[in-house]
Amino acid sequence: MSAKLYYPATSRNREPLLEAVHEVFAASTRVLEVASGSGEHLEFIAPHFPNCHFVPSDIEPKCLDSVAERARECPSNNIATPVRLDASDGPWPNGPFDAVFNANMIHIAPWAACQGLLAGAAQCLRPGGYLCLYGPFMRSGSHTAPSNAAFSEDLQRRDSRWGVRDLDEVERAAVPHGLELAWVKPMPANNFTVAFRRD
Repeated sequence: MSAKLYYPATSRNREPLLEAVHEVFAASTRVLEVASGSGEHLEFIAPHFPNCHFVPSDIEPKCLDSVAERARECPSNNIATPVRLDASDGPWPNGPFDAVFNANMIHIAPWAACQGLLAGAAQCLRPGGYLCLYGPFMRSGSHTAPSNAAFSEDLQRRDSRWGVRDLDEVERAAVPHGLELAWVKPMPANNFTVAFRRD
C-alpha cells in the first residue's frame, strides 16, 4: 500500500511556483525544504534541477513516509531521505544550504513556527543564501483579497494561534537574524512567493 499523500492545491500551483523559485534553485547545489508535506512540490521541482541536492523535512510521520516514497521514485535521484524537523524547535540539519524553501506552513502553525523557521534558516544558510516562502500574506496590515480574509478567519476558528501572516511582521522578525527581504512575487489564487537573503 502506497504511503503517498495527495494535496489537490499542489498540482494547481506547481508550475507558477517553479517559475518563481527557478533563479534561486538554478544557482543552488543544496536546498532544504521545511514542512515538505506530501512531497508533491519537491517531486515536481527536483527533476528540473538535476545538479541540486534537495533535503526534505517534516514533523509529521505520515508526511515523512509520503516524501520518502516520492524521493525513492524521483527519476533525477536528487531528493534525500527526509529528516524530522520541528521548525519551531529544531534541531536543524547541518548546513550550509544555498536555499531554504517553505510552502504553506506559517499560516497553519503558531507564530513560534515562523520565528523558528527564520532563526533556523539563518543558522543553516550560507552567506548570500535565500529563504523562499510561498503562501498567502497580508500586506501593510490588510488582506489582499476577501477570500484570504475569510480563509484567515476560518483558520483562527480552528486554532487561535493560526492565521494569514502580515509580510511586514515577518520581515521585521527576519531582520535580527540577518535576513533581508529581497523580492516579492505575486502568485495565482492571491498567494505570494517571497525571498529573504542572508547577509
